[in-house]
Amino acid sequence: MPHALVTGGTAGIGAAFARALAARGYDLVLVARTAPRLEEVAAELRATGRDVEVLVADLGDPADVQRVAERLADAAHPIDLLVNNAGYGMKTKLSDPDLAEAADAIQVMMHTPLVLSAAAVPGMRVRGRGIIVNVASVAGYTSMGLYAAIKAWMRVYSESLSNALHGTGVTVTALLPGWVHTEFHDRAEIRKSSIPSWLWLSADGLVEACLRDAERGRAVSIPTVRYRFLTWLLRHLPMGTVRWASRKISGTRHSAH
Repeated sequence: MPHALVTGGTAGIGAAFARALAARGYDLVLVARTAPRLEEVAAELRATGRDVEVLVADLGDPADVQRVAERLADAAHPIDLLVNNAGYGMKTKLSDPDLAEAADAIQVMMHTPLVLSAAAVPGMRVRGRGIIVNVASVAGYTSMGLYAAIKAWMRVYSESLSNALHGTGVTVTALLPGWVHTEFHDRAEIRKSSIPSWLWLSADGLVEACLRDAERGRAVSIPTVRYRFLTWLLRHLPMGTVRWASRKISGTRHSAH
C-alpha cells in the first residue's frame, strides 16, 4: 500500500487529508503534538482497514522535527505522499510583535516544511515518484501580517521546489485555502461573524479538490471558482489597493481582547 505522512493530522484540514487519503487506499503516518487526539484519529482510520502509525511531535522543537525527518528518509518504509499542513493562526500584531510567537510560527510553518520536504525528496526522486502538498493560503497574496508573509513564502517555496523537481516524477502542490470551517479561527480569536458566509469552505471539499490537483501534478491548487477569481484580483489590483483592503479586513476580523 502507498504511505502518506500528514503533519497536524488530528484536526481541520489535516484530519480531512488523513480521511481522504485513507479512502484512497493510503496507509498513514500522522504527526501532531497531542497523543490522545492522535490515538483517537488513528483508531477511527484503523477501523476503515488502514494501517496508521502515530508520531507525537512538537514541530516547533527542532529535535522533534528531526525525528519526523528521519521517518521520511527511512528507505525501508518509504513515504509516497507528504502533506505539510501543521500551522496555526497568529494573535501577534507586527506593530507590537510577540517575538517568541513569531519565532515559533516561522519554525513550524517555514523551517519545518523545508526540513521535512528535504528529507522526503531524495527517496522519492530515487523511486521516480512522489507527491508533496504544502498548505499555503490565499492570505499570502495580502498584506495582513506575519501569517500572510509566512504563507506567501510557502507558496513561492512550493512553486520553486516544483520547478526544481520538474521531470523527476516528484511533484509539489501548494494548496491555497481561503476561510475554512475548522477550529483554526477560534484558536486565533478571529471573529468569524465578520466574514461573509459565501467565503466559507468545507475542509473535506477543499482537500478532495487539492488531491485531484496534486494527482494531476498541478503546482498550485486554489479551491472553487470564487477563490480563483479573488486570487486573480489580488494578483492584478494595484498593490496600494491590496494594502488598503488588507487594512480593512484586519480591522474587522479580530475579536476585542
